[in-house]
Formats: sequence, structure tokens, C-alpha cells
Amino acid sequence: MSEDLSQFSLLDLFRAELQSQSAALTDGLLALERDPISAIHLEACMRAAHSLKGAARIIDLAPAVRVAHVMEECLVAAQHGRLRLGRDHIDILLQGVDLLALVASGTPEGGDAALPRVAEFERQLEQAVASGSAAPADDAIALEPAPAREGTAATDVATGDATPSAGGSDRMVRITAEGMNRLLGLAGESLMEARRLRPFADALQRLKRHHASLAKALDDLRATLPPQGGDPQTSQAFGEARDRLAESRDFLADRLAELDAIDRRATDLANRLYAETIESRMRPFEDGVRHYSRMVRDLGRALGKTVSLEIVGGSNGIDRDILDQLDAPLGHLLRNAVDHGLEMPEERIAAGKPPEGVIRLEARHNAGLLQIIVADDGRGIDIDRLRRAIVTRNLTSEATAASLSEAELLAFLFLPGFSMKPTVTDISGRGVGLDAVQSMAKQVRGVASVTTQPGTGTQFQLQLPLTLSVVRTLLVEIAGEPYAFPLAGITRTLRLPRDAIEVLAGRPHFRFGARQVGLITAHELLERGEPRSTSEDLAVVVIGEDADSYGLIVDRFLGERELVVRPLDPRLSKVKDVSAAALMEDGSPVLIIDIDDLIRSAEKLAGSGRLRTLRHGLAKADERPRKRILVVDDSLTVRELERKLLDHHGYEVEVAVDGMDGWNAVRADSFDLVVTDVDMPRMDGIELVTLIKQDGRLRSLPVMIVSYKDREEDRRRGLDAGADYYLTKGSFHDETLIHAVADLIGEASE
Repeated sequence: MSEDLSQFSLLDLFRAELQSQSAALTDGLLALERDPISAIHLEACMRAAHSLKGAARIIDLAPAVRVAHVMEECLVAAQHGRLRLGRDHIDILLQGVDLLALVASGTPEGGDAALPRVAEFERQLEQAVASGSAAPADDAIALEPAPAREGTAATDVATGDATPSAGGSDRMVRITAEGMNRLLGLAGESLMEARRLRPFADALQRLKRHHASLAKALDDLRATLPPQGGDPQTSQAFGEARDRLAESRDFLADRLAELDAIDRRATDLANRLYAETIESRMRPFEDGVRHYSRMVRDLGRALGKTVSLEIVGGSNGIDRDILDQLDAPLGHLLRNAVDHGLEMPEERIAAGKPPEGVIRLEARHNAGLLQIIVADDGRGIDIDRLRRAIVTRNLTSEATAASLSEAELLAFLFLPGFSMKPTVTDISGRGVGLDAVQSMAKQVRGVASVTTQPGTGTQFQLQLPLTLSVVRTLLVEIAGEPYAFPLAGITRTLRLPRDAIEVLAGRPHFRFGARQVGLITAHELLERGEPRSTSEDLAVVVIGEDADSYGLIVDRFLGERELVVRPLDPRLSKVKDVSAAALMEDGSPVLIIDIDDLIRSAEKLAGSGRLRTLRHGLAKADERPRKRILVVDDSLTVRELERKLLDHHGYEVEVAVDGMDGWNAVRADSFDLVVTDVDMPRMDGIELVTLIKQDGRLRSLPVMIVSYKDREEDRRRGLDAGADYYLTKGSFHDETLIHAVADLIGEASE
């Protein structure tokens, strides 16, 4: 069936054809730069120019006709051997590609307004053909490379800005990104619903087995009756029951066979629908990166280097959203490879390399992930120079830098503002490129890494999910509810023995590799009560990197699942610690955790000093409960000192940062003692003591004031408010505080 293009103007049709033919021209011209007499590429370029000339003539776009015509004449001269194309000729012909895009752009600079540039372009190219050599490019026609590139139409399908395909057999429709996401969500729901038939069929199989058991019980009961002399009515009733049971069993078996066939067909159909919907979001990798060949070539020319770009795995499909987000990071990596990585031609020759540098841009699928590799055959990264740059920028000490491994040193390249280039140019040197690469990778739940070989080259690798629509997760149970942790954000999962837990600065930690990692319950972060693990080992999910790592205690692991991501209702805005939702195989919803947000919440909670001590999750069954003390002080130093002293003597300690925070804590939880300062923001210690002693439920709770105020009137004021003990900070030492606490509430575990 022919495609209905009536909705598009003739200029729209020309732009669509220009888009595909420009890509063919650019690819062909870059190939001709390496092999000027290639008949195949000369023919392809000539045909593309000829087709554009004809199309421009049909819509009466005279400037485009003139540009395409002179380009065609140049290529025909090369075909017939009257001209050998050099780099200067290729420069001018590539400018012609850009000029065609400008003429058809519909901007004020396009159309007839571009005629002066068109005339200058004709003059230069005709002169180059006549003389066999090209004149230097004139500023009058210098253009930026055309932004349009092959594959944009495919992107427009998802964004709603559809344009007609030029000569393609695929029909094109308008659909918004939101519509595509809704379609994917419905496809995922249909898959989940189809999978629910199998548990239902299994339940009916159990019913069939019950029928068999009932039939056997009936036969056993009949066997207990006299064989001949029994009641005829009873025998007849048993016979009818057995016949009806057999009829019911046969009917159930037939329906089960039908249900099994329906289950297979429905699951197969839902799987194919889901796969096709996912595939509709995919684009060939080459569609999104082909334009880099021109960029790399032009940048190399500007720097006096000869560079070619090899695209490997161009047919591999990538989620269009990821491909769009890759545009800027890949541009940074390729510019770095040309500017930093590749040597000048004379340097390469001296090193025994060909004068032309090669950059490889590769996409491949590996273990359910997408790997993007940008590798050059340049000089590599000087590790010693990198180490000196790290020390010079005061990022670490010289002694520490000397002990770092190569991988740890290379990780500094991804820090914001870090660059090894001494001067800043319009190409590089500001130290923002690799930071942008790292940020993009993390944004799509991926990772970026770099390896280098001195004298051989450098390789950057991005490991990304194949699609943003489906996420591989670890399901865990927290307070009886399932939650999904994206696997890309998990460092490790483990079963942690309780005796491996150490208490440092009043907080539980465990040794993970060469470092200590703090333990926090996921229940506290998500405000889901307390962990209820009764086993000897705790289920722990380790998230974060290096010093920002945390071990989250969950109730149990439920296994890995691939989930179809369902965005949350925009009316909810950003939900704390949650990125999206999904449907389980039984149709029940599950929340997908935002790992980065969860790490920030853990840091905020730990920094506030309001992190609860893990009581129920860590206490062994045979341990006696420890007495609990609430320390209320706005000074972090004093608060931590008191907490360490009390914790060291076996007390369980919670902290509050001011009187209001302390008042909320004593009302929400139970304590054996409150130790409070006097001068604090929002609510001072005297007010806190007064409120506690006036509360019918709390008035028996002992309160100790620890203050710098050592005057008798200050002491009297505190005791009059109801404090049970008054201690001055200027005079107390370890034993004084501990003895005072023991006088009030006894030993830690009495």
C-alpha cells in the first residue's frame, strides 16, 4: 500500500530526501578522502547529488539546484579521471552538503537569501575542477556542519515531530513519547495478565487431583459395604455418585486442556506484543552516531591531524531515549580522543605508527547490557603525569597518590573540573567532558570506566541498560511489602552474620573489603517500622561507592526480576526515595527504589544525628535489653562525646539536635533517661524538662541537665523545673557523668 504523504508540503518532502541523501553524501565523501578513486563511492555520491538536483528542480528551489549541480559536475569529473579529489576538494564538497541544508532550512538565512554563498561556492568548486586543486575555503561560505542526520525521522516518531521518509518502505505515523510510553505500559500489563493464567491453571490441576482423591475415597467407602446383600438403593446411589464424579472429572480435564491452550496462545501473543513494542523504541546504533564521522574528520583537520572513525556494531538496537542521551557524552569522548589521545602525524610516524589515527566507536550487547566503547590508537594516558596533576590540584596527598592503583588514578579523570590539559581551548581543557559522561551513565543506571596502555591508546567504556523501559531488579521484602532495587545501583548483596557487626562511634558497621560500611535499616529510611529478622544472618544490600557506601538491612531477598517501568503519576511530583513503579507477575504493584535518592537520604539521616540504634534487628535472643538514654544537645561535639561515653559503658543512646527534636523523640519512643543541655534553638532545656514533668505519661522519666552554666541560680532553675540531676560541662569528666547516670537509672543492662 502506498504511503499517504498529502499532509506534507513539497518542501517537507525535499527536506526528508535531503536528510537521507546528505548522510549518503557525507559517508561517501569521507570514504573518498581515504580512497579518491573508489568507483563505488564516486558513483554513490554522484547519484545522491543528481537526485537532490532533480528534487530541488521539481519544487523550484533554485539555490539548491545550483549547489547540487556544481557538486555533481565535480564528482563526474572525478569519475572520468579529469580530477583527483584531495582533502581541499572534500572540504568544499562537505561545505556544499551544509549549504544545501541551509538553503532548505526555512530560516531567514536560507532560500534566496543564501544566493551570495551559493555563488561563492560555485566559484570555488568550479575553479577547483578547472585547475585540479582547490582554493582555500572562503569565510563567505564557511558553515557549521548541518545538525540534521540520518535517523532523525525515526526519533521524531517518538517525539511527535514526524517527517516523511524519503524513498523508504516504512510508513511513518505521528505518536508522542507519552503515547509510546503508555503503549509500552499496556503491553507490559497484558504480559502480566497473560502470565496470571498459569497459576490459575495450576490451581485447577490441584482441583483435578482432589477429584481423583474423592473418587478413590468413594470407592473405598463402597468397598466397606456388603458385596451382594447390601441395600439396593445405597448401591444405586453409590453408582450414580461415581458416574457423576467421573463425568465431572472428564469435563474438568477437557476444560483444563482448553485453558492450557489458551494460556500458551495468550502468553505467546503477549510476549510478541511486548517484544514488538520494545523493538519500536529501538534504533540502530549507527543512526545516532553516523554524524560523528564528519565531526571527527573536521576536528582532526582543524588540529592538523588525520583521523578516521570506525563504527562497529552499528546495527545493534538501542533504546531511543538512551541514544539521544548518548549524543553529548559521546561527543565529549570523541573530541577528547582527537585532541588528547591522538598524536600529530609526524609523532605517529616517529613511533612507527601510520600517520592516520583511528578512533573506534563500538556498540555491543553483553550479558543483557549495552556496552559502548570509544577507543583510540594514540599515545595513551601518562599515569605519572596524571598522578602529579592530582597532587597539584590538592585532590589528595603525595603519599596517598603514590599508593593509588592505576584504576584508582584514572577514576580522577571523571571528577568535575579535572583536566590534564594546561590551557583551555574551544575544544577541551575545562574538565567538564568526562564529568558529563559519568553523570549521563549514572542517570540511566549505568557505569563509565577507562583503561589505557601507554603508547598504544586509551579506551573508555560505558556499560548501560539496553532500554530504559525495562529494568533488572532485585526484589526484597521490607515490612511485609516488596520493593525493587535496580541491579545497576547495587554494589553487593550478602548474608551478614550478627557476630560480624562492630559498633563504631555508637553506630553499627561491618567490614566490607578494606573499609568499614555503616549499617542502616531500610525500614527506617522508608519509614516502615522495625526489621523483624529472627535468623542468625541479616539480609543486607550494599549501595553507594567508597566512603558513601551503606549497608541496608532488609527482611529477606525475593530474587531477581525484569520489570516494565511505569512512571508515577506526575501529580505526585517527586516521591522521596522512589523512582517509578511496576507490576508483578500476579498483577500487584511494586515500587522501584531510586538508589541515588536513597543514598542522599541515608547521608542526611546519619548527618542529622537522628539515626536510630538498631535494636530489634541486631540484638541477639539471649541478650538482656540495654537501658536507653536520649541525649539532647545542639553542639555536635558535646552530643557525640556524651554518646560515645554512654555507649562505651553499654547504654543504648539516641540523640536529638535541640529541645523540640528531643520533645518529639520522648513522645514517640521510650527511654530510661534524658540528658539535655539548656541553651538550644527552638526549645531550650528548661522548657523541655517542664514539658516532660507536666506530661502524665512522662513525668516519671528521669532528666539530667548537663550545661556550661555553673552558677547556683542556674542550677536552682533547672532543678525547680523538675530536673533530677544537674551537671556542669566545665567540671564533669568520664566517671562523673557515668556515675551520675548509674545513680539515676543503674547499670546499662540491669
